[in-house]
Amino acid sequence: MKRSRPPSRTRSRSRSRSLNVRALLALAVLAASVAIALTMPVRLGLDLRGGTQIVLETKSTETTKADREATDRTVEVLRGRIDALGVAEPTIVRSGENRVVVELPGVQDPKKAADVLGRTAQLTVHSVLGPAENPADGADSKNEAAEDGERVLPDESGQSLRLKAATLTGQDVKGADARFDQQNGAGWTVTVDFKDSGSDRWAQVTGEAACNPAGDPKRRVAIVLDDKIISSPQVDPSVSCGAGITGGSTQITGSFDDAEARELALLIKGGALPVPVETIEQRTIGATLGDEAINAGAWAAVIGTALTALFIIVVYRLMGALATVALLCYGLISYAALAAVGATLTLPGLAGFVLAIGMAVDANVLVFERAREEQAARTRPSTRSALTAGFRSAFSAIADSNITTLIAAALLFFLASGPVKGFGVTLGIGVLASMVSALVITRVLAEFAASRPAVFRRPGITGISTTGPVRDALLRRNPFLMSRPRRWLAASLIVMVVAGSGILVRGLNFGIEFTGGRLIEYSTANQVDPDRARDALADAGFPRAVVQSSGDGDLTVRTEELTDDEAATVTKAVAELGGETEKVRDELIGPSLGEELRRDALIALGLALAAQLAYLAVRFRLLFGTAAVSALAHDVVILVGVFAWLGKPIDGVFLAALLTVIGYSVNDSVVLFDRVRELLGKERKAPFGRLTNDAILQTLPRTVNTGMGAVLILASLAVLADDSLTDFALALLIGVGVGTYSSVFTASPLAIEMHDRGTGSRSARRGDGKGRGAERAGTTDKQVPASRAERQEVL
Repeated sequence: MKRSRPPSRTRSRSRSRSLNVRALLALAVLAASVAIALTMPVRLGLDLRGGTQIVLETKSTETTKADREATDRTVEVLRGRIDALGVAEPTIVRSGENRVVVELPGVQDPKKAADVLGRTAQLTVHSVLGPAENPADGADSKNEAAEDGERVLPDESGQSLRLKAATLTGQDVKGADARFDQQNGAGWTVTVDFKDSGSDRWAQVTGEAACNPAGDPKRRVAIVLDDKIISSPQVDPSVSCGAGITGGSTQITGSFDDAEARELALLIKGGALPVPVETIEQRTIGATLGDEAINAGAWAAVIGTALTALFIIVVYRLMGALATVALLCYGLISYAALAAVGATLTLPGLAGFVLAIGMAVDANVLVFERAREEQAARTRPSTRSALTAGFRSAFSAIADSNITTLIAAALLFFLASGPVKGFGVTLGIGVLASMVSALVITRVLAEFAASRPAVFRRPGITGISTTGPVRDALLRRNPFLMSRPRRWLAASLIVMVVAGSGILVRGLNFGIEFTGGRLIEYSTANQVDPDRARDALADAGFPRAVVQSSGDGDLTVRTEELTDDEAATVTKAVAELGGETEKVRDELIGPSLGEELRRDALIALGLALAAQLAYLAVRFRLLFGTAAVSALAHDVVILVGVFAWLGKPIDGVFLAALLTVIGYSVNDSVVLFDRVRELLGKERKAPFGRLTNDAILQTLPRTVNTGMGAVLILASLAVLADDSLTDFALALLIGVGVGTYSSVFTASPLAIEMHDRGTGSRSARRGDGKGRGAERAGTTDKQVPASRAERQEVL
C-alpha cells in the first residue's frame, strides 16, 4: 500500500512549480526586451527630432475621382519627388481614402517642400512663337487662342512669351538627371531622356526652333510645369534646321548650381500627379525644440519615477522596493515594445510613457492592499499566502481598470491625428506592459522574497503585515459617509455648475487644430512684449493676430490661414522687434481639417462614454455602469469648464488628456464597485447604502496611494516638460483629483439613489446610522472578512 504525501508538501511543490514558471516567463520577457532595445532603436517623431510634416488631400477632377487607387498612385509620384530632394529617412504614407502624410526630418523650410510636393506636375513642351507684344493682354490672348492651344506665359526672367500648342507632355519623358559636366566645363546640367514617341517629337520641335537665328526668342523651347515656364533653353547653334536633336536624349545647360539643377531634374522627371492635391496641414518643428523636449521629458520621467518609488517604498517597505525594481523592468519592456512594433515616439507619446509609470503603480497598490487585508483576516497568516491571495483577489479589478484605459487609448489611435495618435499607441503599450510588470515580475520578486527565512521571521519589513495607518484610522472612526447621499450629489452638482459656467461665460479657446489657421512660434534674441508685437502685426496687415508669450521669452503668433509669403511678412515684423529671430515651430491647419477634427473630437468623447458604459454594464450591471459613466460626464464638464475659466487652449493634446482622464478616473469607480459586488455576494440582506459605505472605507487607502503615484508623475511633467505638455499635465492633475472625488462622492451616492428608487427603500441608510458607535454591517470591530474564495486554503 502506497503512503500518501502530506497535503502541505504537495502545496509547497505546487507553489514552487508556479513560481519557477513565472520566473522563467519573466526572464524570457526581459531577455527579449534587452535584445530588442539594443538592436532596434525607437523612431522619434518630428516633434522630437525636428523637421516638417505635410498632410496633403487629393481632390477629384471632372475626369478622375480621388479614390484610394488614385491616392496610391499619387503616393508613388510624390515618393520619387521626395527622393530627389535628398531628404534623409523621409516617410510618405496614405492615410484614409484620400490623404497623404509626408514627414521630412531635418527640413526647416516647408515652403520649398510644399511647392515641390503640391504641384500637379502637368509638364508640357512648347515651341516659342516670339515675345508677346502686349504682355498685359497675355491672359486675354491665352483665352482667345485656347482653341489652337497658343498661350502667353512669362519666362524665368519675367519676359512674356507666346507659346505654340504643346508638342510633348510629361508622358513622353522617360527620366531626367542633374549632372556635373566637368569635362566640357559646362558645370551643372540637366539631362532629359525621352520615350520612343517623345524622341521624334522632341527632334521635330528643336528642328523647327533651329531654323531661327541664334539669340532669337523663336530659337527657344519652353518647358512648362503647371502653367509656369520652368526652363526655356536656346537650341544650340550646332543643331541644324529641320534635323533637330535626335537620339532620344538632350542636355539643358545654364548657370545652374547643384540645388537648381537637381530641382529642375526633379520637376521634369517627377511625372504628373493623377489628381490635384491640397495642403491641409503643415507642421515644422525646430531641431533645438525637439532636443529640449526630449531632455525635459527624460528629466520628468527620472524625477517622477524616483518620487513615486520613494513613496511606495515608504508605504510598502520591502514590497515597495521590489515594486520599484518591477517599475524599472516596465520601462525596459515598454521601450522594447515601442521599438518592436515600429511605433513613432512623439512628444505626447513621451508624456504617455511617463504617465504609464504612475499607472503601473496602480496594479501593485491593489495587490498589496488586498494582501494586507488577507494578512489581517487570518489567525496564523503567512506573508507568502497573503500575497498569493492578494494577487488572486485583485486580478479582476486590475483587468477591468486597465481595459477601460485601453478603450481610451484605442479611441485616441483611431480618431486622433498627428502626434496625439502616438500618445494613444504609447499609452496602450504602457498599460499592457504595466500588467506584465505587476502580475508577473512583481509577483515573482515578492513571492521569492516572502519565502526567505529572514523575511518570514520579520514580517514587519514586508510592509503588508499591517493594514496601514489610513485603514486603521477609518476602521477606528468608522464614519457613515453615505448616510445622506443626496447632499454629496448636491455638492457635486454645485461644483459642476460653477466650473461648467466658464464654458458659457468665457467660452472655449479652441486651438488651431479645431479652428484651422496658422501658429508660428519664434525664439528672439531680445524679449518682445506681446502688446508691441500685436501692434506691429496690425500695422503689417494682420489686425486679428493673437500674440502670446511662451516658454523662456519665446513668442507665439496665431492667425487665420496664411500663405507662405504672408508668414514671411509676420516673421519680418517680429524680427524688427526682437532682433535675430528663429522660427522654432510652424503649424498650418486648413479650415476643412479643423472642422473634421472638431467633429472627430465630439465623436471620440461620445464613444468613450458609451464604451465605458457598455463595458461596465456587462462586467458589473447597468446600475453600476450608469453611475460610473455619470460621474465621468461630471468629470468632463468640470475639466473643460476649468480650462475655459483659465483660458487654456482646447486642442488635440487636451483631447488626449480628456480621454485619458475618462479611462483613468473610471479605475477608481471600477475598484469601488468591484468591492461592492464582492460584499453583495457575501451579505445579500445588508442594506445597499451600508455595503457601499463599507466598500468606500475598504478601498480608500488604495485610492489615496494610487492617486499619489499619479500626482507625483504628473507634477514632474507639469514643472519640467514642454509648454504644451504643461497644459496636458495640468489637465490630468485636475482630472485625477476630480475623478478620485467623483468615484466616492458622485458615483457611489448616485448608485445608492438609483438602487433605492428601484427597491423603494430609503430606511436602510437612516435611523441607526447616525452615531459613530452604532453597529454597521461589515465595519464593526471585527477585521475585514475574507470572501468565500479567500476562506479556502490559498496555494
